[in-house]
Amino acid sequence: MKKKLLAIALISAMTASLTACGQNSSDNSSAADTSEASSTSGSESNDASASESDMQYVIDKGTLVVGITNFEPMDYQDENGEWIGFDADLAKAFGESLGVDVEFQEIDWNSKILELDGLTIDCVWNGMTLTDEVVNAMETTNAYLNNAQVVVVNSDVADQYQDVESLADLNFAVEAGSAGAAAASENGLNYTEVQNQAAALMEVAAGTSDAAIIDSLMAAAMIGEGTSYENLTYTIGLTTEEYGVGFRKGSDLAEELNNFFAESYENGTMQTIAEQYKVQAALIEQ
Repeated sequence: MKKKLLAIALISAMTASLTACGQNSSDNSSAADTSEASSTSGSESNDASASESDMQYVIDKGTLVVGITNFEPMDYQDENGEWIGFDADLAKAFGESLGVDVEFQEIDWNSKILELDGLTIDCVWNGMTLTDEVVNAMETTNAYLNNAQVVVVNSDVADQYQDVESLADLNFAVEAGSAGAAAASENGLNYTEVQNQAAALMEVAAGTSDAAIIDSLMAAAMIGEGTSYENLTYTIGLTTEEYGVGFRKGSDLAEELNNFFAESYENGTMQTIAEQYKVQAALIEQ
């Protein structure tokens, strides 16, 4: 009887052992299959991400978000709050060519590269000077407008400030992170950075700054007879420069916009918009 019970116990132990081995083998096989599937899925996901272009990203979401500041005649709001201007109108036309809506978003100009890389905006299109910093950090288009940084002062003292040496004792207002700020620094001038170029003009008009350094195209549009700043004028130019549009580094949208610029220049659209905002003299042939 004891031998019979011992045999039964041995058979039960062997059966349990074989069952456990089978379960472990099945579990290991399942884990391996899951790992392989996960690896394949991850690879496919990475490939899809790598193959998706910036242009396709914008087309898929249906919106081109344009980073701007309030900068007449490039980007500014009309009486209905709609963004208009030479750059704004061109951006709308470009968006139409892509089949997407265009959304304008005001940004801190000093943070434009961070905004772009963080996907908050898709491009910077706002009379942006093609500085070394910009060209190194963004995928930029061909230049499309000439520009300069000019000194703005009250008209009644303009004759006193006709060369760089005469500017030494003035306190300037400049837009933070702008070509105007760079020009002030390069010339050893005293300056305070403000939010944008419009604010720099307000500082001079209010008497809280002696002068401002802004883009010549903005100066031509916003100061002098028939404007809100009739008592201001601009004197000397501190730099000569060119405007371009910036996208994320490596973006294929830059070349797409270059093609759009060339077509718009050839069919006269660019010239028509330039004449509307009185910047035709600064237009660069595409």
